[in-house]
Amino acid sequence: MRCDSWVPLPPPAQPTRELPPAREEVELPLRGRALRDKVVLRIIAIDRAIHFVVLAALAVAVFLFAAHEIRVRAFFYRVVNAVQGGNADPSHLAQKGFLHTLEHLFTLKSSTLYAVAAIAASYAVLEGVEAVGLWYQKRWAEYLTFVATCGFLPYEIYELTRSLSPFKIVALVLNLAIAGYLLDAKRLFGVRGGGAAEAAERARDTGWEALERTSPSALSGEAPA
Repeated sequence: MRCDSWVPLPPPAQPTRELPPAREEVELPLRGRALRDKVVLRIIAIDRAIHFVVLAALAVAVFLFAAHEIRVRAFFYRVVNAVQGGNADPSHLAQKGFLHTLEHLFTLKSSTLYAVAAIAASYAVLEGVEAVGLWYQKRWAEYLTFVATCGFLPYEIYELTRSLSPFKIVALVLNLAIAGYLLDAKRLFGVRGGGAAEAAERARDTGWEALERTSPSALSGEAPA
């Protein structure tokens, strides 16, 4: 029906009703703009769901690290001693690289680590709420996603001024595309007529009226059967 065609099927072997359902009982599949919006919003929702999983895992890891910092620190230096030989302490570790990054974590206070974990957890919740709302095409989720995305754009641009990487560039371009789509296509904040115009445009592509308007008989000028 999305291509404006009906596919004939054989009569059911064991019909559950004597007559076909009325039009009001038939759920038509989405078509046109309504279908495109659903697909795009669910792609964004999947992206937000991935962010949620990563940030939630990070928050849990930092919480556990902060709670067992002393034991983890002792284990870390034992491993470095075994690999490098000798006494591992901040003065013996490389000034750059993975080991130096790990060693730097042990210089942070537990309160700082808990604060980082709390921020990561809060951001994970935000991303999870966005993902659920966008998956079900909620208008509030579109606003929330737009505001949250734009809120992090200055930080992403600042990071690019410090160092360039393909990941940072792709992330910035992706977030700019998401913000642009939500603002323009979803007509947020009154853009191009706002929510009323967006709802009217969706209505033109859904329901029996839209199906009849684009049917072959209507396009050829014939009266519908």
